[in-house]
Amino acid sequence: MKKYKEYKQKYFRRKLGDRYDGWRVRNIDPFLSMIPFFLRKRLDAQNYFQERIPIDNIEAFIKEHKEEMPGLSIMHVVIAAIVRLVSQRPYLNRFVVWNKLYARNYFNVSMVVKRSLTDSGEETMIKPYFHPTDTIYDVVRKVQEELEAVHQEGQQNSTDILSKFLSVFPNFLMRFLVFTFTWMDKIGILPRSLEQISPWHTSLFMTNIGSIGVESIYHHLYEFGTCSIFIAMGKKSTQHAPKRSGEVVPYRSIQLKFAVDERICDGFYYASSLRMLNKIFQNPEQLLTPPEEVIVDDGVKRKRADI
Repeated sequence: MKKYKEYKQKYFRRKLGDRYDGWRVRNIDPFLSMIPFFLRKRLDAQNYFQERIPIDNIEAFIKEHKEEMPGLSIMHVVIAAIVRLVSQRPYLNRFVVWNKLYARNYFNVSMVVKRSLTDSGEETMIKPYFHPTDTIYDVVRKVQEELEAVHQEGQQNSTDILSKFLSVFPNFLMRFLVFTFTWMDKIGILPRSLEQISPWHTSLFMTNIGSIGVESIYHHLYEFGTCSIFIAMGKKSTQHAPKRSGEVVPYRSIQLKFAVDERICDGFYYASSLRMLNKIFQNPEQLLTPPEEVIVDDGVKRKRADI
């Protein structure tokens, strides 16, 4: 996170109309700039799609690198692939607040985790931050650090403490607080301390329900906060695909289901991004090294034009 703050300070200058968590997108197609005024809520603008990902090569990759990255799993590969994707497709890290489009000035992932795999097991949130140049080594390390900090029953993080604090308020006061927080967020004055622990202020929300043996689902986006993408990862399953010769061969796969805010970019950009994500999954070895180049959102004005 420190390196990314230095990156922002070096190349970007906050201007009137920017937020502390995002830069106002000013170089934008006029039609796209009008959409948030007609689709005022994320629930109005969310689209759904799914993608089935073959994992035979991913499982081979995990087996090869398990010793150097203890705990490496498909979830880590998916997160690392998305981090790499956003480093090349920066529009995916945009969000809309109060009819205005912003480019987020950080990248993180919110996830719900259980401290124990039982019906009564406590749930909590983790929200690791990633740099666009992070490799899968960095992703595994950052996720593991967050998980280790909350894995014990009864141990609380900032999100847990805030939730329990707010839960004691009577209903009428809770409604007033939520209304106040929502309006403070719309005009960009929500305290940064709340934004940092809020699971809804995030680049994307991800749930790995495949870890409990359930297939992926379509999950709605949240109206509060700035999350524009929700990804649900399902369980491993065996599928069958025909070859040109007519032979039917089995392959292992997982299904990813997406809910996305159509206001942050157009459908062609989403489709192109999905094709790029598939290419990353086909060759996970590229995640071992940083990307050759990080693409910066061209809708944001920078200090220098040569980067």
